[in-house]
Amino acid sequence: MAKTPPQDVRSIDGLKELMAKLRDPDGGCPWDVEQDHKSIARYCIEEAYEVVDAIENGTDADLVNELGDLLLQVVFHAQMAKERGAFTFEDVVEGIVTKMVSRHPHVFEEPDGRDAEGQTVLWEEMKAKERAEKGKDESLLSDVPVGLPALTRAEKLTKRAARVGFEWEKPEHILDKLEEELGELREAMASGDMVHTEEELGDLAFCVANIGRRLGIDTETALRRTNEKFEKRFRHIEARVAGSGREFGDHSLEELEEYWTEAKAK
Repeated sequence: MAKTPPQDVRSIDGLKELMAKLRDPDGGCPWDVEQDHKSIARYCIEEAYEVVDAIENGTDADLVNELGDLLLQVVFHAQMAKERGAFTFEDVVEGIVTKMVSRHPHVFEEPDGRDAEGQTVLWEEMKAKERAEKGKDESLLSDVPVGLPALTRAEKLTKRAARVGFEWEKPEHILDKLEEELGELREAMASGDMVHTEEELGDLAFCVANIGRRLGIDTETALRRTNEKFEKRFRHIEARVAGSGREFGDHSLEELEEYWTEAKAK
């Protein structure tokens, strides 16, 4: 028997009702019914990136759509947890509200005069205190998620280490380290040892992320924008190749570089 769509399409209750019907073994969606937390975990990351893409390149309508997709992932996980008696969507909401209130005493108790940077320091201090109270690993690095994009995680790791003084005195000093790592990568490549080469390439990328953090630049965002720039320029090359009536293989590298230069000039 076909199920009735939710009547309230503008509230979280309508979305929860929808998810419950999709997950219903009796007439729900076979795909949704088969999923578990692990099988859909990657979609949280994918949807979060699509939200970022909508913010940077899309319209408000795109952002509305992508935020909805991301919210669906939260409701999906909460519904599966409810089915096995672990927690509910309301527990998720209560948890985040309680945490945000406790981490903003300057808003919900007494103002302390800290600026945004000072509040960031306070936030990290409170997170460390919470980790200790829960009996978690007391390392500064213990709760930096391993599932983060590698560049983002590198920035967070070095930021945590910098809090206790493990930090280059000036950003320029990191550039010296970058040149050192580049030299080591050249040596590894020359040796033909691919395991060592991979290690040195990772060291180089880690150093780049550290420079970005020190300069106040999100390296992940910077690389994403460079990817977009490369795509636009390469599309210009493709258009020029198509307009020439010849295939890519019929062009010399010099010709392709000339098209690339044209794209840069635009």
